[in-house]
Amino acid sequence: MGPWGILLAAIVGLAAGLGGAYWWFAVRPSEQQPDETEDPAGILNEAKAEAKRILAAAEIEAKEKVQKIRSKVSEELDTMRKELAEQRKDLARWEERLKKQQSSARQREADLDKQTKALKQKEQTAEAAALSADRALSQARQQLEELAGLSAEQALERLNAQLLDEAKAEAAATIKKIEDEARAEADARTKTLIATAIQRYAGEYVAERTVSVVELPSDEMKGRIIGREGRNIRTFEAATGVDVVIDDTPEAVLLSCFNPVRREVARLALTRLVADGRIHPARIEDVVGHCESEIQAQCKEAGEQVVFDLGIHKMDSELIRLIGTLKYRSSYAQNLLRHSAEVGFLAGLMASELGISVKQARRAGLLHDIGKALDQNVEGDHAQVGAELARKHGESPAVVQAIATHHGNPEPATLLDIVVQTANNLSARRPGARRDMLESFVRRIDVLEKLCKGFDGVKKAYAIQAGREVRVVVANDRISDERSVLLAREIAEKIENELSYPGQIRVHVLRESRYTDVAK
Repeated sequence: MGPWGILLAAIVGLAAGLGGAYWWFAVRPSEQQPDETEDPAGILNEAKAEAKRILAAAEIEAKEKVQKIRSKVSEELDTMRKELAEQRKDLARWEERLKKQQSSARQREADLDKQTKALKQKEQTAEAAALSADRALSQARQQLEELAGLSAEQALERLNAQLLDEAKAEAAATIKKIEDEARAEADARTKTLIATAIQRYAGEYVAERTVSVVELPSDEMKGRIIGREGRNIRTFEAATGVDVVIDDTPEAVLLSCFNPVRREVARLALTRLVADGRIHPARIEDVVGHCESEIQAQCKEAGEQVVFDLGIHKMDSELIRLIGTLKYRSSYAQNLLRHSAEVGFLAGLMASELGISVKQARRAGLLHDIGKALDQNVEGDHAQVGAELARKHGESPAVVQAIATHHGNPEPATLLDIVVQTANNLSARRPGARRDMLESFVRRIDVLEKLCKGFDGVKKAYAIQAGREVRVVVANDRISDERSVLLAREIAEKIENELSYPGQIRVHVLRESRYTDVAK
């Protein structure tokens, strides 16, 4: 039954109740025999009152039923609205699905169009390849027809020449492809080489050259150096910029730092503090300050002495001080101050023989490694850093260019550039100039030669220039000139991946053909 049917039934029930009440109190008493003892007016009033009460109760009951019907109708309307909202949501979802299906259908149609175009292109390519094959076949037939009229030797020569030209063309294309790939990967490879060099540099050589040992009178002094709650050692490290390593080494303390000038200041300051015995933060700062002034004075004095020995005049005082700091720096155990002075002398000697300015050559030779005085604090190659430093302090363009080109990057452009580069090579490579630990050096050279001999076709391998170059002699009947290029690259890559070494190793692959005959 619907809500309107319920309302109609309530109204009918209300009318029936009112009719029944009227009949009971108005019609029925007339049918009964009047009681002469009762008051008719009182009975009528009671009947009216009872009728009003029943009517009021009926009205209340009707109102309650109407209210219930309204509530039920309202609930049913709410339910219908919710169902309608759900139907609308379902309809929206179906519309969204239809849109997605239409979009997917369009995408499939576009993909089919692309595939159709690709198939057409492949068909065209296949047709072109078939035409090319037909042309090649006709050319081959023509060549065979020509060869049919030749002797066996002539046919063989022509075939060898054709194969050689094809091999050269293929090799040239391969080399060009490799060079293009190398240029594309130059930046990433350069970064990898630099990172690898830094890792390899942190080896035995660095352990020897970046650590200073300070002897102590007893192990009790270690506790005094540390101080209460470590305040003495923290103050010392903050003032000097070095790391103090206190371990189980008896009666010794290690000072570790890449900057040799700071390490020398720390070594001198700690030696004086141990000898004096008074070790506390204020005393540490005072002694470190005095030692820094003393080391700076020594650097300036050493620089002035070298400049005087070379007969160089009017050089900036900051350059002289930086030259003096090279006294505490070394390269492959070769002192850089002595190396720079030696290069200056050699450059002057060669300049006098070649008829160019001796003073300018000595100046450029002395300053060629000045960038190494700053290369731990400034980014860049030491040659470029040194050239920029010399330019800032008023050196001539010729001297600046000689400093920048002394390692061949960029290439030397003047006679002075070549003189400085040659003097640097002579000083660095003379016997005894640079040395390494004998045991590790011999082991590294032996491993390097064995690695090179392990390649197929290699007859001999010799490590020269203190292991900075290796010459590989190959069998000329097994290794061609083109293969020699690839072999050099393979050996270099294997050295990079398997060996640890300072600097660079240049690989030379030698292929030699010898022909002998006897005159009778």
